[in-house]
Amino acid sequence: MNKPLISVITINFNGLVHTLDFLASFQKVSYPNVEIIVVDNASTEDPEEIHTKFPNTILVKNPVNEGFAGGNNRGMENAKGEYFFLINNDTEVAPDILDVLLQRMQQEENAGLVCPKILYHDAPDTIQYAGFSAINPITGRGKGKGYQEKDTGQYQKAEITQLAHGAAMFIPKRVVLDIGMMAELYFLYYEEMDYCERIKNAGYEIWYEPGSFILHKESMSVGKNSLLKTYYMSRNRWLFLRRNVNWPLFFFTAAYYLLVALPKNLLVFATQAEWSHFKKYFKGFSDGLFMKNIREDPALNH
Repeated sequence: MNKPLISVITINFNGLVHTLDFLASFQKVSYPNVEIIVVDNASTEDPEEIHTKFPNTILVKNPVNEGFAGGNNRGMENAKGEYFFLINNDTEVAPDILDVLLQRMQQEENAGLVCPKILYHDAPDTIQYAGFSAINPITGRGKGKGYQEKDTGQYQKAEITQLAHGAAMFIPKRVVLDIGMMAELYFLYYEEMDYCERIKNAGYEIWYEPGSFILHKESMSVGKNSLLKTYYMSRNRWLFLRRNVNWPLFFFTAAYYLLVALPKNLLVFATQAEWSHFKKYFKGFSDGLFMKNIREDPALNH
């Protein structure tokens, strides 16, 4: 059977210990034709230990931190595979992950992206992702399927889903050549949702594949948000809606955001006296509202 080259792409940003664990887990992967690309997003740590311990790894050193989208795009530019597997460095994978994702991709004529089941690393009997509902064009919110449920086999059917999870996205190179790479204006958060909308708008399907899984180290109990997260979640939710909702529906989107979402979130920060978050949230909103040239998406030139 034909075993096309698969390019595995992950980003390292001051997370060397996680990246090394990730690379160690990939040594057990059964698929025979794979290249692994680590994009270092200008870490303060020296990433050369990656080469020392895993000499076959391709290390791309970014001179500046280009965020999630930019880092993945630099990886895709350096990739030689027919398929790209964009995966977080804070994950570990099942040995059959690439075989299962490739098989689903080859079986489904219109598949443009396949995402595996995602379980929590610290609680591997608990689901983080088993599919996702569509983003509501008014509120900018969606709902994860199976989120934080115990995995009892209730989501073992492969099916079309509305959104992938950014921690693990398997994409044919031909789709990237067709639609372009990820939108770098997001930097952090919402970029994978935006990418999914572009994939669907180009006539492709997004599939959830539970035949294999990854373990994600993301904490189940999210603590107090960082200022960085507050800013980018506020800004990019608005950017996502501007890019993906058209008039006249966008009138209702803007009305909801201005009359409900913005006052509600600012009120929460004010009542908790979190003034730094209050300022970051409002700045994110205003930056997202007035940002120009939001339609440009970089092309893959090879």
